[in-house]
Amino acid sequence: MSTVAQFFALPPSQRDHIPAARIALSVAIPLLVLLALDRTDLAIYAAFGAFTSIYARNEPIRDRFKHQSQAALILLVCILLGALLSNMGAAQLVTLGVTAVVAGVGALVAAYLNLKPAGSLFFIFAVGAIGSLPEAAPPWLAGLIAALSAGLSVALGLAGQWVGEGVQGPIAPVPAHHGLATGQLWSHAGRFFLATSVAGALGLLSGMSHSYWAMLAAAAPIAAPDLSARLQRGVHRMVGTLGGVGVTAFLLSMQLETWHIVVFVIILQFLAELFIGRNYSIALLFITPLALLMTQLAHPVETLSLLQARAVETVIGAVCGLAVVYFFRSRSEREADTRAVPLIRQAANGEEPRG
Repeated sequence: MSTVAQFFALPPSQRDHIPAARIALSVAIPLLVLLALDRTDLAIYAAFGAFTSIYARNEPIRDRFKHQSQAALILLVCILLGALLSNMGAAQLVTLGVTAVVAGVGALVAAYLNLKPAGSLFFIFAVGAIGSLPEAAPPWLAGLIAALSAGLSVALGLAGQWVGEGVQGPIAPVPAHHGLATGQLWSHAGRFFLATSVAGALGLLSGMSHSYWAMLAAAAPIAAPDLSARLQRGVHRMVGTLGGVGVTAFLLSMQLETWHIVVFVIILQFLAELFIGRNYSIALLFITPLALLMTQLAHPVETLSLLQARAVETVIGAVCGLAVVYFFRSRSEREADTRAVPLIRQAANGEEPRG
């Protein structure tokens, strides 16, 4: 299959609606409770806690419980750290620096624990988004809401076995950056730190708001298992996000009330999970408005500047991530990529791989 064909490929669904419904429910319950209490200003902490549900999606129940519990703890630490930075009134440069450290350390810990999704994307998002809020909730309150939401996600993850959710078909191979030697783990973490540091700095220099979005885009391609997948992930990130900005512009062109935004967030979470394992760029058509609407719930800003920032920061970050994954490869990775080139060419020409 050619590179262009792979970009638009949409593999058959593997009963994705079941985990998608579970994950959407993990987000829906805490958000609807906060909506009923008229405290949607706290929705961002519940949503980040609910990201626990995304982990260990296709794993057996016992492994899912272990890995979701580990992810919940890491997310909780990130949420508390972000709330602390905001409450201290930390300068943007400080917040971005701390977020870059979290990107590297989080990637290392995630690889060591074999967490899936791989990488530190959600940890970066939690620290960067909450730390950038002008007035975040007190850390104890942010932590309490996030912990309750994460606990619900773990419970629903256990309940998934009752509706037939489990590993469907052959188990996917473990990405190459899991089970690495200590030196390789640190190199992996270093890529996350370097890419997010440069992206955050360039995002800050761009004068746009939400510089942590550049850091998210920089981290996205690094989590993929090999160079080809990383390059494709980076391009998907840019194209899908730009399309998602258009979807967001359409949604925000309507006069949305708070309850409308909450409903859209729940629906968008479900749609994102339907496509995230099948085509990353399509999933980003829903992930992008999901992230932006969450941001608007926590701290509403002018729509045009929000959309411009998301587009510009994503391109900046994705380019930084692509540069890092291409130029900062180990010798073994370069050799593996070199060996893969003839196989890719054969596949593109419809030939059977040999050797």
